[in-house]
Amino acid sequence: MKLLENKVALVTGGSRGIGKGIVEKFAEQGAHIAFTFLSSVDKAKAFEEELQKMGVKAKGYQSDAADFASAEKLIDTIVADFGGLDIVVNNAGITKDTLLMRMSEEQWDAVIHTNLKSVFNISKFAIRPMLKAKGGCIINMTSVVGINGNAGQANYAASKAGIIGFTKSYAKELGSRNIRCNAIAPGFIETEMTSDLSEEIKSKWAETIPLKRAGSTEDVANLAAFLASEMATYITGQVLNVDGGMLM
Repeated sequence: MKLLENKVALVTGGSRGIGKGIVEKFAEQGAHIAFTFLSSVDKAKAFEEELQKMGVKAKGYQSDAADFASAEKLIDTIVADFGGLDIVVNNAGITKDTLLMRMSEEQWDAVIHTNLKSVFNISKFAIRPMLKAKGGCIINMTSVVGINGNAGQANYAASKAGIIGFTKSYAKELGSRNIRCNAIAPGFIETEMTSDLSEEIKSKWAETIPLKRAGSTEDVANLAAFLASEMATYITGQVLNVDGGMLM
């Protein structure tokens, strides 16, 4: 039997990068998939069809998780379409990197709003069907930057550190209701965003990592699948790094 057979999962920002890797892994493990995207309808439709070929139900929703009303509507629609909601991966996020002395209010607000408020919005409404079902799993994507900080990323680090505090608090609130809440902190992961970096920069990054390489989206997705599965029913309130030992 597959790890997530017949579970219903929502992955925000699930049409690219780490989010897409998690969606593909969950579908491979038998989960029915709802994912959100912001822009390309055609790309999302093609991804839907690709996932459906794995024998699962899949649907993309054009929705902004950082908008409170949109988040409520999204969850209600998913529950109506799929008949429930067992797993949520809060993955939507952006960066607007610059040194703090140059950072505008807009750059600060945009990152906090998209990265942190979206986790609050989606989680708040997602627990309704989970409470009804007497169980569920929330996985929040944070970052090693939220643990260790990084020059030029004060807004991003603050948003990701906030997600860690949120995760631990929500885990304590929901534990008695059989709803687990954990966070994953990726390190240097090869995605579309990092593909623009030069080989020299990638090599320098790799030298700081004990395993001497970047991670893949599948490395992150494997952990997400484990945390979402029945194999992790006694794990909650944890922050698990996928970083090749970077923060050891």
